[in-house]
Amino acid sequence: MDNKGSFRGLIPLIAFLVLFFSIGLITGDFSKLPILVGVLISTAIAFCIVHEDKTKRKTFEEKMNIFCKGAGEHTLILMIVIFILAGAFYGVAGSMGAVDSVKNIGLTILPANMILPGIFIVACILSFSMGTSMGTIGAVIPIAIGIAQAADINIALTCGAAVGGAMFGDNLSFISDTTIAATRTQGVAMRDKFKFNILMVLPAVILNILFLMLVPVDPAKITEVLATTAGDSVFAIGNLIKLLPYIVVVTLSLIGYHVATSLSISIAVGLIVGWLQGSFTLVESFTLVHQGITSMMDTAMIAIVVGGLVKLMQDLNGIEWLLEKLTSKTKTAKGGELSIAALVSLLDMATTNNTVAIIAAGPIAKDISKEYDIAPQRVASILDIFASAASGLIPYASQLLAVQGLLAVAGLNHIGAASVMPYNWYSLLMLVFGVVFILIGFPKPKVKNKSQDEVAA
Repeated sequence: MDNKGSFRGLIPLIAFLVLFFSIGLITGDFSKLPILVGVLISTAIAFCIVHEDKTKRKTFEEKMNIFCKGAGEHTLILMIVIFILAGAFYGVAGSMGAVDSVKNIGLTILPANMILPGIFIVACILSFSMGTSMGTIGAVIPIAIGIAQAADINIALTCGAAVGGAMFGDNLSFISDTTIAATRTQGVAMRDKFKFNILMVLPAVILNILFLMLVPVDPAKITEVLATTAGDSVFAIGNLIKLLPYIVVVTLSLIGYHVATSLSISIAVGLIVGWLQGSFTLVESFTLVHQGITSMMDTAMIAIVVGGLVKLMQDLNGIEWLLEKLTSKTKTAKGGELSIAALVSLLDMATTNNTVAIIAAGPIAKDISKEYDIAPQRVASILDIFASAASGLIPYASQLLAVQGLLAVAGLNHIGAASVMPYNWYSLLMLVFGVVFILIGFPKPKVKNKSQDEVAA
């Protein structure tokens, strides 16, 4: 068998892409094919493919064992546990009013002439706290639309600023599913990935704020709008206490606690605050935790099936073939990093799900990092940066489709996802600076890294 792998092993992935795009183009709606169903179909195809090497052909039972081994890989299961905890945290934080407190405090302290960069910053803070771009979009976009209409600001531009802020947290938050996927697939601690990642996107944040500041607005109209958007009581002690779960999870994560520990303690803090403030009863809190957990079930199931599918493709030498093609002209670590960035971006465009893209690209990226001695913190950061940026720039991805839906609810059917996309300057800048930092090789670890398997979560 050729050690360069076999194209046959990539047929399941190609089948998924053809199926996904065909249904999306025919129906005009790329959400018609649920990702989980598409991955299951691809997995069924993988079971039907016969290995080119007759000595390595497997029975159905042997293939099932390979699939289960991939689906039950220990880092994947840990990632799913963290997904579940993140869902529970979001369910509790949202129900106790923490989301509204962050949003209203941010809007209250905004100067009138800083409304556009302010919307971006509020979305950044909210998405970093919540760990979800979709939740941030749901909370901030209606406010952004209202402000834009009342103050006569370009609505697509205002929504683009909010989407950019949503992708900031999707990329950097300690409880974001993309962060969890990127760190777990590369075996690095979240705080180590954060230190690398923040340095790589900070120029994009600063430039985006500067660009938004240059957009002319009418301060008088803005002041009037803000007076009705956020009340005067947002700084009441009751509202400030609602921020405790977010403060705890960020603080503990930065200190170096395991993310599962940080999330568990933060959930407990949120429950206690919610009980004391009467947001929900003890019995109701069980339902809220369960609802939060179930909101992550689809993502968790996709992760399990993708893990098994990747293992089957690896057994068919498809992963080796793709790795060889990606690195055939690569001679340096820099080339390896560019290959990783291209791979996860393409998978994101194909699946419209940045978490799935990272989970699928993770094993290949890990092989590339070993071959070219690339720091795992850099690999995790590159995976997350390019996957998050791509999701904010795909008109048929869930983030921009959600914005389009909210615009339609507001009676703005003439403004679609494609209209908002060019104004998501932050995601564009993420891509630009991601490439720049790959080319200049910054940042680098100060000391040689431990084996990826030795690094704690």
